[in-house]
Amino acid sequence: MSHETPSLFSTVPIEVTVSVGKARPSIGDLLDLKTNAVLNLDRKVDDPVELYIGERLIAKGQLEELDGPNEGQLAVRLTEISNLPNGIE
Repeated sequence: MSHETPSLFSTVPIEVTVSVGKARPSIGDLLDLKTNAVLNLDRKVDDPVELYIGERLIAKGQLEELDGPNEGQLAVRLTEISNLPNGIE
């Protein structure tokens, strides 16, 4: 992602949501959840995650754990950027 001319908006923070998977429990199963319960997702640990701004898919990537001063923190290595002909709206 490159910008030829800096924009006033280029420094505005924006929230990106990383989706690691979905679950579809019944309402009864959801109401029965307790501490330490396990909710199975529809993906495996090594499957790609999806990055969204609002409802718009902007990229896919792989989860990574950082080393060094941020050791243990999660990050996403982008593997695919969505084609956004009009940019991110």
